[in-house]
Amino acid sequence: MTPTPDLTGRIALVTGASRGIGYFTAKRLAAAGAHVVAVARTVGGLEELDDEIKAERRKVGKGEATLVPLDITDMAGLDRLGGAINDRWGKLDILVVNAAVLGVISPIGHVEAKTFDKVMTVNVTSTWRLIRSVDPLLRLSDAGRAVVVTSSLANAPRAFWAPYAASKAAAEALMRSWAEETVNMPLRVNAFDPGRTRTAMRAQAMPGENPESVPHPSETAVHIMPLVSPDLTETGKIYQAKTQRFLSYRLPE
Repeated sequence: MTPTPDLTGRIALVTGASRGIGYFTAKRLAAAGAHVVAVARTVGGLEELDDEIKAERRKVGKGEATLVPLDITDMAGLDRLGGAINDRWGKLDILVVNAAVLGVISPIGHVEAKTFDKVMTVNVTSTWRLIRSVDPLLRLSDAGRAVVVTSSLANAPRAFWAPYAASKAAAEALMRSWAEETVNMPLRVNAFDPGRTRTAMRAQAMPGENPESVPHPSETAVHIMPLVSPDLTETGKIYQAKTQRFLSYRLPE
């Protein structure tokens, strides 16, 4: 796969684009030539992203952004987003589903219902709703690429991480079904496991950890780029940033 593909003229949608992995992924997509539809709740973070993309455009002459301040739990808003992309561009080439919440690290019996519901709404239901909204647009691309950001906890859950682990496992199941449905099409669908990354979510989960001991999200975002390349052939797999390779799913033994 091409480490940094030429994405000139391609339309890319990134959720959670105001900070962390989503922010730096959006920057890299734009630097590669894509027009990035950047979705996030935080307007300030989106404006900062737009400023940086414009500054880079002045240097390299390519890359643009359309800012979409939107709460990912606004399901009707996600429906409208797909319609707006269709009206403006008539297709979507790249989807990066990155927005997520941790919830709480707690014994499963102590998790409040509202916390569990929020984790599932943000990490699972919104993922399905977004897929439903843009799947027809990705099918219109000559090389549609979808990336669902996941976690190793989806397949190796740990004590006290039940809501988050369950939500990531569910999101991966959505991804795998989608990949099977589109296996004979140009669309390629994969999960991306970023591993340990210096994000706000990581700080919430590991408050005593030295942030300098884990990779910056700008380093992690580099590894998403091959997954959006028109040259990509793999689908229905997990790409692990730590090992820089695809992993296949196996049945329980």
